[in-house]
Amino acid sequence: MALTFYWYPKCGTCQKAKKWLDGHNIDYTSIHIVEEPPTKEQMLNLMSNSDIPPKKFFNTSGKKYREQNMKEKITDASIEEMAEWLSSDGMLIKRPIVTDGQKVTVGFKEDTFTENWL
Repeated sequence: MALTFYWYPKCGTCQKAKKWLDGHNIDYTSIHIVEEPPTKEQMLNLMSNSDIPPKKFFNTSGKKYREQNMKEKITDASIEEMAEWLSSDGMLIKRPIVTDGQKVTVGFKEDTFTENWL
């Protein structure tokens, strides 16, 4: 099954992940995470299919995260609320997100990609 690769082309981490996927001849569909952010339902699905805490789906180093005071907002937020916020603005989402519909990785670490996608 082909992977879905949510990315932001100007993001250095996303570029490294894309280079890794291309270098290993892995079939994927790329989706521009800012132009086409995952829907609330897709975010809930990504969160439930991963072992990653929902808070880790936020781009905590991003400007939008700081501007919207997300650190305080997500402290007591439900998963539904987090999914709603993330789906409303792709710049809030930590990237890249890669999924095969079963497994999900967030960010890029070569050993994690090797473990999950090879």
